[in-house]
Amino acid sequence: MGLMRFMVTIVSMVPPYFLTMLALELQDLAQKIGEATALEVRASGIHYTFAPCVAVSRDPRWGRCYESYSEDTVIVRKMTSIVTGLQGQPPPKHPKGYPFVAGRKNVIACAKHFVGDGGTDGGINEGNTILSYEELERIHMAPYLDCISRGVSTIMASYSSWNGRKLHADHFLLTEVLKDKLGFKGVVISDWRGLDRLSEPRGSNYRYCISSAINAGIDMVMVPYRYKLFVEDLTSLVESGEVQMARIDDAIERILRVKFAASVFEFPFANRSLLDTVGCKLHRDLAREAVRKSLVLLKNGKDLKNPFLPLDRNAKRILVAGTHANDLGYQCGGWTADWKGSSGNIAIVIWHQSGVGGSFPQ
Repeated sequence: MGLMRFMVTIVSMVPPYFLTMLALELQDLAQKIGEATALEVRASGIHYTFAPCVAVSRDPRWGRCYESYSEDTVIVRKMTSIVTGLQGQPPPKHPKGYPFVAGRKNVIACAKHFVGDGGTDGGINEGNTILSYEELERIHMAPYLDCISRGVSTIMASYSSWNGRKLHADHFLLTEVLKDKLGFKGVVISDWRGLDRLSEPRGSNYRYCISSAINAGIDMVMVPYRYKLFVEDLTSLVESGEVQMARIDDAIERILRVKFAASVFEFPFANRSLLDTVGCKLHRDLAREAVRKSLVLLKNGKDLKNPFLPLDRNAKRILVAGTHANDLGYQCGGWTADWKGSSGNIAIVIWHQSGVGGSFPQ
């Protein structure tokens, strides 16, 4: 069972979404942002981040496109440099497939969501990706090869299905391909309550959900709300032989391997020496650089001789309209100020209205 905690700091750096950064294929900048993120996360006492999302988003109707770097597999592969930023650079002789975390200034990374979540039919979230194995491997699996070569510590299974089979219960992809063929030695973690989705209604046959996922290759479960029933059912499954003890041993070995790599036992608490890095000028400048380099101006007015931007510094008034103009939650969206996004201003930040107001008094 994995312990989850969501934490919001009021001064931390907020870089652009992954989708924004594909504009200039900013792989070098992505690595730097990974390094900065790792410092701020470790300062808060957390060892683990559920990033990066290496989905190859093939349909703009998918509601989670903003989490993806690109529809182009080549670009997504380049942007896996953020794994190195988060975890550090493995030494030349580091064994392939094994997790790597350089030290107390780095965090455990998680490549997600394995595999094909960006290619579902019709762009339906948690839908069905209908592809041959060869196409799945070429388009959607390729970025995971790069993450594994960079020593990524964990990989998260997708809510979606491949040709009708739920990824959380797909032994072929999770074990035969990911663990055996690709040689991944880290942890395969479920998505949030991913096991419950293996029966309809969700969680109605919990024993089946557990056996299907664990036998398929899930090592860590996020997050069993019915933890007492989870422990009882899993224990019973092992005692009955429906889940082999060797499978449990493998999962435990993988979990401990990652924890030892990240020195979780030696340094379980916040690295207070890093507190000054949280929201520091260097990190904010880095985020600002990423924003500037990834901006896309679609249309700059009708008059080519007098473009709308940059704004006239002599202008007396600038109208900033809309309820979102001074609302951090709306401007940031999901996975920033809150899990799925929320309204309100809870952080020390310059939002649109205050930013314009700082340059134009009225």
